[in-house]
Order: sequence, then C-alpha cells, then structure tokens
Amino acid sequence: MSSPPTASTASAAQAAANDVAGSPSHTQWTDIVQQLGAEIAGPLSTAMERIHDLISTGQIDRQSLRSLKESVVQAREAGMMGQQLARLASGRLRLSRERMHLTQVLRGVLAQRSRETQSRGIQVRQILKPVEVMTDGSLLFSLLNALMDWALSSTHSAVDLRLDLTPWPAKARLTCRFAHRSLDLMDDPRAQELPRALNSLSWRLVEQTALTMGVLPLREDEAGITVLTLEFPNTVSEEPGVAGLTVGSATPPLPPIERERDSDYQPSSNSKPLAGSHVLIVSQRRDLRTQIQAAVQHMGLIVDLVGSMSEALRFCEEGLPHGIIFESALRGADFERLHEETMREVPDFCFVEVLDEPHLTQLSTATSDGLARISRLHVSDALPSVLLFELSKSL
Repeated sequence: MSSPPTASTASAAQAAANDVAGSPSHTQWTDIVQQLGAEIAGPLSTAMERIHDLISTGQIDRQSLRSLKESVVQAREAGMMGQQLARLASGRLRLSRERMHLTQVLRGVLAQRSRETQSRGIQVRQILKPVEVMTDGSLLFSLLNALMDWALSSTHSAVDLRLDLTPWPAKARLTCRFAHRSLDLMDDPRAQELPRALNSLSWRLVEQTALTMGVLPLREDEAGITVLTLEFPNTVSEEPGVAGLTVGSATPPLPPIERERDSDYQPSSNSKPLAGSHVLIVSQRRDLRTQIQAAVQHMGLIVDLVGSMSEALRFCEEGLPHGIIFESALRGADFERLHEETMREVPDFCFVEVLDEPHLTQLSTATSDGLARISRLHVSDALPSVLLFELSKSL
C-alpha cells in the first residue's frame, strides 16, 4: 500500500487527508476555522428551524425533539473540538517528554469508551504489542480519544486496532482500520466519494494533535476502507538489538514546537493539559453546581450538569465522562451502583466528593475507597489542583 500524497490544495476535503509537515500552514488553519464555523452553524440552523416550528405550533413531537437535541449536541461537539484545536494552534504549548506505556494508555481509553462502543453496536478488535514511547502524556491521551471519536463516527463496520513495531529502526506503529462505506454500497458509483465524516473536525483534531506531538499520521482511503497509521518517533526499548531510545540514554532535543515563545507568558486555557477532558457535575443544588463550574471554568474542560444520581446513571449509560464531581448528600444506592460499575470498567476513574462540612482535602490515593474528597469551602482554590491529579492518573 503506497503512502497518500501530501495535502496541498485549498479544498477542505483534499487538505484534510494528509499533511505530514512539521507544523500546519496558515492556509490549513484557515480551512479548519471555516470548517469549524460550518459544523457549528449547520446543526444550529437545523435547531433554529425546530424551535421556530415549536413557537408557531406550540407543539413538538418526539421525533422533532430528538432531532433538536441531536442538532444541539452536534454543534456543541464541534465547539469542543474547536477549543482543542485552538489549544494546538496557540503555539504556546509546553510539551513534556515522559516515558509512557502506549499499550496501557490505549487499553485504558478503550475501557473508558466501552459503553459507547457497545451502545453503538461497534466491535473494536485489538492486536496490541506491549510498547513504550517517550511523549507528552496529556496529548497522547487526547490523541487516542480523538482517534476513537473519528473512527466511531466514520465506521460502517468494526474498528481494527493494531499496535506493533516497525522494522529497523524500530518505532511504535498504531494502525486503525475500518470500512467507511457499507459493504452493500461498494458497487454504487457514489462509493468513490469520501463520506464527509472522514474529513470532519474529528479528523482535523486527530491530524493536528499527531503533528503537534511529532507523530507521523499516514492515511489511506481505498475501496471503501480507511487505514490510518500513526508512527511514534521515540520508542523505548530495553531489548538488545532493537533500535530506538533505550532506557537511560540521553533524551533527544525537543522539536521547535515544544517551547514557550514568551518568557513572561502566563498559562491560559490553551495550554492547560486537561483541555477537552469531560467532567460531569452531580448536585441537586444549583448554587453548588454553579460554584463548581466556576472553579474549573479556566481549565478548558467540557462540563455537563445533572441534578441527581439517577440522572447521572442515565447520562453514563451510553458513555462515561472522564471524571465525576458529586455532592456528598447524594450518596446512596444509585451512587453505589454507579461507582461499582464504573470502577469495574475503569479502575482509575476520577470521582471527587464535595462535602458541606469542613474537611481536609484528600486525593484518591489517600482514601480507603479511592474517592477524592474536598470541602465546599475549598472548591474555588483547591478543586483545579485535585482534578489535575485525578484526571491524570490514567496517563
């Protein structure tokens, strides 16, 4: 299979496919901004039509209500991806380089997404060789989640993931393969046209996150099948005779993007390592929900709010967030069920309990049940630090 050509045209569909240069061009970012506007405006226009129908008739049927919700969700997801793309475009990311067990991180992401894949009826087949790499942990987590978002929204079949090493020089290679056309449409002349989902903002996020990390994204779309290969340049190996970084060797210089441009630069939401992570706030009191939301609003998180544990259970049925912040008064049978089911699927899942009474702030590593705890008195000043630790545990 040959490598695809580098994207060089102004067309969004063509430019989306592959640009493996070290950094994206101004033209690419212009295309991305235009695409972001379209993917937000389109669903919101559909939502406005539904709202006008509701205003004029005073009624809305179940199907129209579902369509309205889907349109709002699509626009919201596009906005969230725009937030993450803005973080990458800022040029002020300070990337770390640490030893990461790529296989374990990938398995953790797949466990986190297992409810979603099951609810969609999509099978994720895995052949994963144990591999470690030197890379930025938070961006690695973001890349793997973006990859799953894109693959799950594009596939008409199962998703095949394979993680192995290239021949000499040995580099970690993650391959994602799926059918972007239904098998019964392969003979249709329109099957030669690529579906819009393949070159959506989800793909842009995968591509730009990979390029920012120095990971080479190579994508091929042929005969209804899409194959994306992510090649990690710095692979850790302790095996004799295997090329790549060896433990204890000098770390190679960071690429130019891995620097802070201005010495007096103050971190913003674009440089926050948790930007794009999804948190669910569970509280029956609006003032507490507002307080928690205000405390984390500068972190670039995606935040959802529910008023009860039963709502939280329903919310998590189709897919888990990355963390749950809940008020202590809601502990009960529903919480125990949610906690038990979630920890069984994702042992390092982030739960933060907020107590009304004064209480010493505790991380999950300091409690017998693995829950982080914080007093409401300390939410404003301490919650961001607690979340930074708790949401980073699985990296």
